Amino acid sequence: MELTTTTTSTKRAIRESAGDRLFMAVIYTILTIVLVIVLYPLVYILSSSISSPSAVTSGQVWLWPVDISFRGFETVLSTPQIMRSYGNSLFYTAAGTLISVTLTVMLAYPLSRTTFFGRNGLMAFIAFTMLFGGGLIPTYLVVRELGLIDTRWALLVPNAIWVWQVIIARTFFQATIPNELFEASEIDGCSDWHFLTSVVLPLSKPILAVLVLMYAVGQWNAYFDALIYLKSDKLYPLQLVLRSIIIQNNSAGVMDPSIQVERAQLAELLKYSLIVVATLPVLLIYPFVQRYFVQGMLVGSVKG
Repeated sequence: MELTTTTTSTKRAIRESAGDRLFMAVIYTILTIVLVIVLYPLVYILSSSISSPSAVTSGQVWLWPVDISFRGFETVLSTPQIMRSYGNSLFYTAAGTLISVTLTVMLAYPLSRTTFFGRNGLMAFIAFTMLFGGGLIPTYLVVRELGLIDTRWALLVPNAIWVWQVIIARTFFQATIPNELFEASEIDGCSDWHFLTSVVLPLSKPILAVLVLMYAVGQWNAYFDALIYLKSDKLYPLQLVLRSIIIQNNSAGVMDPSIQVERAQLAELLKYSLIVVATLPVLLIYPFVQRYFVQGMLVGSVKG
């Protein structure tokens, strides 16, 4: 036992030279600086959201909360539309992500198979839409003719598929699912649908995590389509309602200077509280899919 410990220590001493230690010290220093740069805005926003309005506007909040107050969150949660819009955003995110991931996989997988006739031409046609689009007015006319105005489908269907995600998924399938596996399944009498659900999808967890995270974040942060297509406030997502709250608190309808100052302070506090409320779901989901996200991005964007 003592001999083994001595041998391990000797190997470690030989392996870690002065140059190696210097290199690792530089790496850790750079990573620490990057960590501070990334974490400081998050800590600052969180501290500002639970500080008093006067402390936020006067610049007293630097790192830790000053005169802890939850007035910003109380104002946000006391707005009648907040909880309803939160539910709407959760629905749009869940339903939109399910629809988008399903359609993306159903489009990307056939394009990855060499036996699919015309796949190169179809892929070129799909990629063409990344360079040229119809614009806002033609898109609005199409949505209106389909009868989707002021319906939930207006936020789920028009942007259901993103071309870049199709390209990433297609590249992943080409690099990960070999043709030999498909040929072996054909010999065993496996249908294309059964092969997709039983073989391809279980082996594609990394790219599925990438698609879910990308589509979910996009759906959660989207507000422009709701601003264009929705008329009923009962269908508004959270982002649109939060925008309305900020605009209302910034409106200059009161002439009393003291009240104006109070409203300005509250509006500044609300900005930080709304950022926390709007980003909380994404921050909670990301740690669970980070491992698959990094792996899927590397395979889907580098290989092939």
